[in-house]
Amino acid sequence: MRLLVSGGAGFIGSNFIRHLFQAGDEVQVLNLDKLTYAGNLENLSSVAASPNYRFYRGDVAEPGEVGAALAECEETFGGPIDAVVHFAAESHVDRSIENPSSFLRTNIVGTQVMLDGARRHRVKRFIHVSTDEVYGSLGAKGAFTEETPLAPSSPYAASKASADLIAMAYCRTYEFPVIITRCSNNYGPYQFPEKLIPLMIANALLDRPLPVYGDGLNVRDWIYVEDHCQAIESVIKYGRPGEVYNIGGHAERTNLEVVRTILRTLGKPESLIQFVPDRPGHDRRYAMGTSKIQRELGWKPRWSFEKGIEATVEWYLANREWIEWMRSGAYREYYRRIYEEREIWVERVRAESLTRGEQA
Repeated sequence: MRLLVSGGAGFIGSNFIRHLFQAGDEVQVLNLDKLTYAGNLENLSSVAASPNYRFYRGDVAEPGEVGAALAECEETFGGPIDAVVHFAAESHVDRSIENPSSFLRTNIVGTQVMLDGARRHRVKRFIHVSTDEVYGSLGAKGAFTEETPLAPSSPYAASKASADLIAMAYCRTYEFPVIITRCSNNYGPYQFPEKLIPLMIANALLDRPLPVYGDGLNVRDWIYVEDHCQAIESVIKYGRPGEVYNIGGHAERTNLEVVRTILRTLGKPESLIQFVPDRPGHDRRYAMGTSKIQRELGWKPRWSFEKGIEATVEWYLANREWIEWMRSGAYREYYRRIYEEREIWVERVRAESLTRGEQA
């Protein structure tokens, strides 16, 4: 297979590329990535020297750069592209609350530009990687299905829902072979330490406070990133164009349960937990129904939450230098604003929203 992977230097994208090469399949991959704060080519050092891998630095929202990357993929690997796997996205909810415009540009415009480029180059399949957050918040029971109406709560989730609608419109209007995947919360090696699990591991290793939003009882369905990668590979090979496939780990946990599991694994005290003001518009519960992908493609998660957390903690213990490198510079200023001064930040966001409402 000849693949163009956007956002391949990020957490899930880099895990996916390594998965493809480790699986032993004959693959050729061009990685298109802008290398923003969360992108790191060190994540792909194990495949960088392969003649079947090529990196192209570019912005998915810039048509010229996307077109050049697609052309280079065809020229380098000597033939048409079998699939585009579109991971590239701004993905942290707090950052989307602080600066929505970058999310709209990357997630919406970037998806449209990628779709246009892929159409021009007659790509055989376009896999649009989305999120369970497009569905909004669940009650105490039930799970999202592929037919659940979209009801995003945050600017991030709204930008991804918009991108989903654009991708499906290209499928219906232009008969372009788009497939959408929506996955639950990922965790595992190489995840940028602004997300819950790597943040808690990194802070616990330094005996720093572990900031938990609100009462800590928000529920997420967690999936080890390797399971997600296997699911996407199955979708590329066997998924039906025009369809949506939910992907989940069948591992619902409250945020507080996740944090306590990490502390137990590291042998750290629960006194490190520090409750902080909740995120505005924080969804209470997500859960993914995965019967469709299991029935049609034969995929199901292999990693239990306990084994996945153990493997993740072991990786971060063995890669402390990677953590410190990723947490340096601009990240430290971001951490100070969002976590150490969280009460001030939340009140500012609420005040700005009230001001906008009065102006409207």
